[in-house]
Amino acid sequence: MTPTAPELLNGCVAALSTPPSAEEAGAFATGKVAIAAMLDALAAQECATGSAARVWENAAIRAVLADAAARYHTAAEDLGDGDYSLAALDSANAELRRRLIRLHEAVEAAHDTTLDRRILALYREMAAHRMLHLPGQG
Repeated sequence: MTPTAPELLNGCVAALSTPPSAEEAGAFATGKVAIAAMLDALAAQECATGSAARVWENAAIRAVLADAAARYHTAAEDLGDGDYSLAALDSANAELRRRLIRLHEAVEAAHDTTLDRRILALYREMAAHRMLHLPGQG
């Protein structure tokens, strides 16, 4: 799972909202600030690429579903991306993923290796588009 920007920022709030007690000062407080900084860096990446990744992913899933429609009775034209807010994109994405998983189950049951490989490749691409990098890790 790739955390969303609100989830990352809420982690920062949780880490920084309670002042350290006297015995927690020093290394513990420094660690809390470092964790908050890391979460902020991840949130910045998510804000920079999150919408584009979701729009791409939703379109890619729709394409697979459309290509499989005749054989597996799949559809996705009824699902739009809404107002392009992260919440709307995530809502459409969740339903598209459910449909893709159902399709994948049918494809595996039919031993359709060509489409199975295409779906597996899509899963890898989806993960790559959503990947966030820890600071200092490239």
